[in-house]
Amino acid sequence: MSTSQVLHLSPSPHIHTRRTTSGAMRHVLAALLPAVGCALYYFGLPALLTLVISSAAAMLTEWAITLFLLKRPSTLGDCSALLTGILLALNLPASLPWWITAAGAVFAIAIAKMAFGGLGCNIFNPALTGRVFLLISFPAAMTAWPLPTPGFGDADGVTGATLLSQLKESATDIIPDATSLLSGNMGGSMGETCAAAIIIGFIYLIATGTVRWHIPAAIVAGMALIDLFAGFPLWIDLLSGGLLLGAVFMATDYVTSPMTRSGMLLYGLLIGIITASIRRWGIYPEGMSFAILIMNGATPLINRYMRPTRFSPRRKEATA
Repeated sequence: MSTSQVLHLSPSPHIHTRRTTSGAMRHVLAALLPAVGCALYYFGLPALLTLVISSAAAMLTEWAITLFLLKRPSTLGDCSALLTGILLALNLPASLPWWITAAGAVFAIAIAKMAFGGLGCNIFNPALTGRVFLLISFPAAMTAWPLPTPGFGDADGVTGATLLSQLKESATDIIPDATSLLSGNMGGSMGETCAAAIIIGFIYLIATGTVRWHIPAAIVAGMALIDLFAGFPLWIDLLSGGLLLGAVFMATDYVTSPMTRSGMLLYGLLIGIITASIRRWGIYPEGMSFAILIMNGATPLINRYMRPTRFSPRRKEATA
């Protein structure tokens, strides 16, 4: 058999353009720059240390497993490990001890990604898996949110509850206006505080064709359905907590999200419904991470029953 007749197979993600996987990852990294800048502006040196430790631990873990366990060439060039490290950091409090941050990054890469075979084989989003692992293992540290210190100054060690936590506990009647929520001058994880930065990143991803609008839009629609039923202001849910960060950068992950547009819409709609339901009636004030991971598990089923007709088993049986 000649070389031209060999069928080359590879795991997802399959990007049917001239763009490479590493190129797509770099676009996502570029889209994260506004959120990273806001994290550094509000939380200062602790945010920088968290970003560096998480990224370094993620890349070192992938390099070591690839070289010593899998006996394969290094895969750091695809930038996926770096992206996982940054996304994990943006889901953490800036004041988190360095060793907890490193443990989360190691778990995200070693267990959620490399244990399944590496990029394209993992079932669950690695960064969110690492975050949930830390939330379960170190709940006190993971819910101690430092208050921002604008101006690239170091955080002063003062912590406070997030807006969603205060609303869940009925501890506040003062709702920040939309401008305050957009600017991000409030407590929370490093990447969820500044909604405007995430929106800028989303516009960039759409403009470059890196992601489609279907999943984020469907998430907002699912959230709106529950908020309408519960009588809760939708704009507060959209601009607070991790909804925008998750909708734009986590739920749209190529590997763990559905392949078809109809599948994306169903996937996003259910993420929005689950997130809003946890926020309104669950014990946690935030539910985005759990909702995305639950729907990651449902993605193979969605792909099976919502794939294009030309790939459907029923069509093959009818034409046989």
